[in-house]
Amino acid sequence: MGHAIISVKGRWLAAVMSCGPGALLSHWSAAALWGLLRTSRAAIDVTALGRAGRKRRGIAAHRADTLLPRDRTIRDGIPVTSLARTLLDLAEVANRRTLERALDRAEQLRLLDVKAVTEAINRAQGRPGAARLKAVLATHTPGSTLTDSEFEEQFLLFAEVHGLPRPETQVWIPLPGNDGYRADFLWPAERLIVETDGAATHGTRKAQAHDRRRDQRLLAAGFLTIRVAGEQLAQTPHEVELAIRAGLAARR
Repeated sequence: MGHAIISVKGRWLAAVMSCGPGALLSHWSAAALWGLLRTSRAAIDVTALGRAGRKRRGIAAHRADTLLPRDRTIRDGIPVTSLARTLLDLAEVANRRTLERALDRAEQLRLLDVKAVTEAINRAQGRPGAARLKAVLATHTPGSTLTDSEFEEQFLLFAEVHGLPRPETQVWIPLPGNDGYRADFLWPAERLIVETDGAATHGTRKAQAHDRRRDQRLLAAGFLTIRVAGEQLAQTPHEVELAIRAGLAARR
């Protein structure tokens, strides 16, 4: 019934309804609904109590022994796990960096309640996700490693693999005249910026002219900018590493 083309949210709601009363969108699908992560998974994650969590085509069913009122909410008309419970569930299926990104995004959206997350962890002692989420919260400051693209994620991983000091991400740099720019990556002590230039957004003449003016204005304000393209990172990573190390050393 209704429109022939069902939206993603419509499919999420249908999946939850098909699993019976009390079922909730959860895990990857809940993280997507909350706006924490994007997912291309075909299967929809649904958590339900007891036998309601049995397998259904197109649904990744998860069974829960208990779902307290604080674990439940409704977002955009869809029954879904609370943000704290979503992060706890995500910690069981995602790697550490993905979990850090989810926490960063939750902080950026002003949705993160660390007290509620801590309570969820304490109530879930014995679950693998509880220990993982607790460990990430102990060492990661939510909002400190925000990235806007997969290319930026690749660069952050590149910096870690090559032993470079971890930069700050998405930092606003004010300039005179109530103006300024947002840096992809910044080493603040050295005032060194790295911009990850994707071809789609930096390949036009207009974009390149804007980038030149931006770099010159930032240099006048004391910031050195190094631009890194995707093919450089893939084909000559050693050269990128040497350039950044030289920039850091010179700025010190």
